Amino acid sequence: MLIGIPVLLGPELLATLRAMGHGDEIALVDGNYPAKEQAHRLIRADGHHLVPMLDAVLSVLPVDDAVPEALFRASVQGNPLLADPVHHEMEAICAKRAPGRKVVALAGADFYQRVRSAHAIVATSEPRLYANIIIRKGVIYPPETRKP
Repeated sequence: MLIGIPVLLGPELLATLRAMGHGDEIALVDGNYPAKEQAHRLIRADGHHLVPMLDAVLSVLPVDDAVPEALFRASVQGNPLLADPVHHEMEAICAKRAPGRKVVALAGADFYQRVRSAHAIVATSEPRLYANIIIRKGVIYPPETRKP
């Protein structure tokens, strides 16, 4: 255990988040997602739901502000125009942790392709369908150059 670090972030996940570079992406996926087949690096978060895991990850991981889009979610039945309640919960966490950053819904094939190229996948036990999100890592600015 560490002071100020959410307990959901285990040693393997913390090491992965720290090792990621600017522009690397990490996917947090639900319990139905074929994570083992698609992951370059698979981190198991068995017993944990996606929304609390997303909140924990975003409490320590900066979201990329150098690109127009850095947060991507899965779509209901591959249709980006549809959203389930879990998507609204994910968007609320992102609005709190990464203000001003929009969560972009991707069509099924586009989402799967992006996950396949992610630095790592965190496989949760989230039972709700389409509860998947990708985060593109940003930078932590030095104090003397911090953006307003």
